[in-house]
Amino acid sequence: MKTVQFREAIAEAMSEEMRLDESVYLMGEEVAEYNGAYKASKGMLDEFGDKRVIDTPISELGFSGIGVGSTMTGNRPIIEFMTFNFALVGIDQIINNASKIRIMSGGQFSCPIVFRGPTGSAGQLGATHSQAFESWFANCPGLKVIVPSNPYDAKGLLKSAIRDNDPVIFMESEQMYGDKGEIPEGEYIIPIGVADIKKTGKDVTIVSFGKIIKEVYKASEILEKDNIDCEIIDLRTIRPMDYETIFDSVKKTNRLVILEESWPFGNISTEITYQVQSHIFDYLDAPIEKINTADTPAPYSPTLLSEWLPKADDVVKAVKKVLYI
Repeated sequence: MKTVQFREAIAEAMSEEMRLDESVYLMGEEVAEYNGAYKASKGMLDEFGDKRVIDTPISELGFSGIGVGSTMTGNRPIIEFMTFNFALVGIDQIINNASKIRIMSGGQFSCPIVFRGPTGSAGQLGATHSQAFESWFANCPGLKVIVPSNPYDAKGLLKSAIRDNDPVIFMESEQMYGDKGEIPEGEYIIPIGVADIKKTGKDVTIVSFGKIIKEVYKASEILEKDNIDCEIIDLRTIRPMDYETIFDSVKKTNRLVILEESWPFGNISTEITYQVQSHIFDYLDAPIEKINTADTPAPYSPTLLSEWLPKADDVVKAVKKVLYI
């Protein structure tokens, strides 16, 4: 095993796949000469050249469309958005073309493309640069949505995403690129659609994903002091979702708390809540608790932003609520 930063795990995954398959290329803003806005493509221009690591103008609709079109000529593009907030400019290509090419062509064309970049809040970036779009893209049939929380998962899942024959939304975080973690020296992949139990426990199931899961780990340590044993599930993949892992855990603990960095209306935690109560209602010993951001645009003020985002204390309170203590 070796220790790498999240950004290095991303670069390794892309580079390994580009060495294996000449149809894979990377395109986006500042991915080449600048080594990536967050240095997640460092050294790739030197190795692969400007035909496969391509800088673009600030034109997300344009280069997203080029990427989608190139899949129809046998390529497997990786399209990097400096932030998924900017993906809104190119969302027509993602929703109306990438996700629908297979069905609209009667299966004659697939669309093996990865759209990747950071999602969610990242400090004082204001209301238009702090949005989480996982549920937006997961709402669209034909797209797969992945949100890893650590370098190991990021590399293994990105390699799987690049090899997938359908469009994949791969969402990262500006605040995780410097995170360090161990990954194997050799090649490995992680299958899409498989959640991971990060910690086993018997008292309550806590489901989360992406960078906000760090608050779950903090909460779990606090709760251990009160002899409360949490089982922590990292979804990793949002669509297709691994419901069975959640169901099996809740059947054991009989209680469920969901933490998601998202507005509370119509999000991933709402979907999980429905699926659990619909399929295994009789196993629940308490109502499901879901924790989200405040139902407002993200504030700029650091004091207000701290109140807007869910924290470990919120998880602790929710766990104690479902345990009736």
